[in-house]
Formats: sequence, C-alpha cells, structure tokens
Amino acid sequence: MKRKRKVIIFLITITLFILTILLFPTWTPKIEGVNSVAELKQIEINGTKLEVMIRGVDKSNPIIIFVHGGPGCSEIPYVRKYQDLLEEHFTIVHYDQRGSGKSFHFFEDYSNISIDQHVEDLLALTEYVKNELHQEKVILIGHSFGTNIGLQAASQNPNSYAAYVGIGQVSNIIDSETDSLEYTIDQAHQAGNQKDLEQLELLRDSIKSGEALTPRSMVRKYGGAARLIDDNMDYFTGFLTSPEYNVLDVIRYFSGISATQAILLNEQNKKDITTIVDKVDIPLYFVMGKYDYMTSTKAAKEYFDQLEAPVKDFVVFESSAHYPQFEEEVLFAEWLIKTWRSLEK
Repeated sequence: MKRKRKVIIFLITITLFILTILLFPTWTPKIEGVNSVAELKQIEINGTKLEVMIRGVDKSNPIIIFVHGGPGCSEIPYVRKYQDLLEEHFTIVHYDQRGSGKSFHFFEDYSNISIDQHVEDLLALTEYVKNELHQEKVILIGHSFGTNIGLQAASQNPNSYAAYVGIGQVSNIIDSETDSLEYTIDQAHQAGNQKDLEQLELLRDSIKSGEALTPRSMVRKYGGAARLIDDNMDYFTGFLTSPEYNVLDVIRYFSGISATQAILLNEQNKKDITTIVDKVDIPLYFVMGKYDYMTSTKAAKEYFDQLEAPVKDFVVFESSAHYPQFEEEVLFAEWLIKTWRSLEK
C-alpha cells in the first residue's frame, strides 16, 4: 500500500509539473514610465483571436505595426532583445498572424487560409490599434513573407498608414530564387563542396520553372540568411526563457507552421506580388541586407524600380543578410528614426 501511494503521489506530481510548464501564465515585462505601455493579450479579429504585443516608453509616440514572416514564424518569442532603442521613440506592435504561434487554436480550421485573409486581418488590426492608442495612422513594417501581406494592405488602405517599410521584401519569386540558386552554387564552388554543387545543379530547371525553391538549409549554410545573428538560436533561447511564450505556445508555434506554411507559400508562388501591387499612395521604403538570398536584394530592386509611390527609397545594409533590423539593430533604428523625422517635416 505504501508503495502504491508513493507511485500515485509521484504521478500526480509529474502531472502537475507538466500542466504548470504547459499553462504557465505569460506576460511581457513592464516598461517604466508614466505613459508607457507593455501589453500581451488576445483580441478578437475577423472571427478569430490574435495575440498582440504592444510595447513603448510613451504610448503617444508614433505606432509601428510589424508583420512577421515565415509564413507562421512569430517574432514575439525573441524580438524584445532587438527593439530597446525603437521602444524609446515608437510604440511597437507585434502580432501572431492567424494560425501562427499564440494565434494558433487547436480546433480551428486553417485549410482555407490565404494571403487575402491575412491582409483583411491586418487591416482590421490596424483599426483596432489606432482606436486603442488614439492615433490616426501607423507605420507599417513587413518582414519577408510579411511584406506580401503588408504591401497589399498599404496598397488597399493607404489612409491608415503613414509609410510602408518592406524588410527582406518579397518580389518575383522565380527571379529571387534564381538569384539564390546562383549565389549558393557560387559559394559551394568556392568552398569546394562538390556534393552541394551537384545537389543544387539538379534543382536548376525546377527553380527556373517556379516548381521549387532554393533549399533554405543551403542558403543558411552559405550566409544568405543571417550573418551577424543566429536566428535559429534566437528562437531556441526565446522558447526557453521568454515570458511571452510557455510550452503550450511553443507547441502552437510548430502546429501553426505545419498547418499553414505550405498552403501560404504555395499561394505566394502562384500569385506574383509584382503583378498585384504596382502603386502605393504613401511613402515607400525597401530595406534589404546586401547578402539577402532568402528574398533576393537584386530582385527586390527590380520590383522597387517598377513601383509608383509619392516618396520612395531603396536602402541596403552592407553587413546584413535577411534580418538587417536585427543584424544591424542600432543602424536600423537610427535610420528609421531619421526617416520618420523627415516625413514629419
């Protein structure tokens, strides 16, 4: 009987421990200041609940909404480490997109998820944020896949936005992937890696026909994803230590990628953004890393040259790849602050 009682107590203890780490309450750390804001919450948007993180030293500062990439790759688990300077000058809004991270709901159907739905969600979220913070417009910043969503939102409803910034801007997929392929082949050749060369050469025809992408493992291996940070380690560390995510949220994160990423990438590959948006009626900025081969800088420049906008600029960060806002965080913050001040004049 004593042994049986010990086993029961042990099982109860283990169960309680697992439930605790799964369901541990999440929050975002407080920011000191009379008018500061530091919120992590779910809000109702277009029939689903989206997780939103709002942070800033003074909530009367200009608003920035960041649209994460992936698809499905929320930046909430780790992004605070890169935005201290931005929080002093702006009110920063991050959100987990429908079916992503903390916005993934286990009994929700994502089989019909689309870029158009993401655009509608972003437009609705923008109205929510404007009302919540009592401001008329926001700066909209997309990253990677998020630039597809962000650029379409800016094009459809320019009155809600003060400017659009595309970091790692998506452009013509075939042109971008061809650049990525040529880069990785060149780097593999320089490294004398015959195995990689052979694998990449076999993909040439399928990439040029739009049927395949340059393997992201290869792009990462040869420095076309990140050079000054380890983005995978950022996620790992964030999942372990960030108060914004618990273990259940990490499960949601990977479940969301599994449920939505392939659908959305397939749609992006079939619907060329360069044929969808050719004009934006607000100031437009493409911010690229010189070594970005996740979304080719060369292909982005070709798209940029075609776009019409009242003010536009193409900015290249010389030491970065796909994450200039993180790899060169201080330079990026300084650029954004300076650019915003020029628009206010």
